[in-house]
Amino acid sequence: MTATLYFVGTAGSGKTTLTKAFKQWMEAQGYQAITVNLDPGADKLPYTVDIDVRDWVSLPEVMDEHELGPNGAQIVSADMVAMKAPEIRKVMDEFNTHYFLIDTPGQMELFTFREASREMVKTLGERSMITFLFDPVLAKQPSGLVSLMTLAATTQFRFDIPYFPVLSKSDILSTEEVEMIKTWSEDFWKLDSALREKTGTETQASLELIKSLQNMGLHRHITPISSVDQQGLEDIYTAVQDAFYGGQDLEID
Repeated sequence: MTATLYFVGTAGSGKTTLTKAFKQWMEAQGYQAITVNLDPGADKLPYTVDIDVRDWVSLPEVMDEHELGPNGAQIVSADMVAMKAPEIRKVMDEFNTHYFLIDTPGQMELFTFREASREMVKTLGERSMITFLFDPVLAKQPSGLVSLMTLAATTQFRFDIPYFPVLSKSDILSTEEVEMIKTWSEDFWKLDSALREKTGTETQASLELIKSLQNMGLHRHITPISSVDQQGLEDIYTAVQDAFYGGQDLEID
């Protein structure tokens, strides 16, 4: 059976770039991967789209037809996309591939917080995993990392499928910053200490959030990745293989 891998994260976290890089990595290993664009408002994509939701729903057309602005049209489009899930799945079934790589909308709330999206994920594939991208600019601040951890936890709860957290664009950070973020993600006590060095109501709120995350047992190692030098892409592959194939490598036809 084919695995379906969703790339989810805040706007600008690198979902589209990672979709391209991971497909290139898969093909370099001799594996097959099909790209699926789920963003009806995408302008230009840096990779060849194999299945494009814009063939069913186009944001500019929704704006014109319903006389909506960009924000309202995005919400309407997100629900329309979910309604097209059976048709999208039918097209997906025509492909013989190892992975489907799902490039989700730039604004993650259009995917994560729409009720229809949960049904869409169920429709598009049984073996599904979310790769959640942690934006490096936010993650290098302790309060920013806690905020992203909260979003990642919310995403996991919403869809109830395996998820793999990654630190995207790690190449723009120093080695020390990457190691700091990795340490914080693995040791909540050190993250707590970093938060306590700050002052203000934002920090107090972050402390309460981190206590909740700790009580829920949501310690997760965050894997640094880079689409530029392909660092960490094999780790994504390994996570999928561990989740669905007992850790065995895919067979190359």
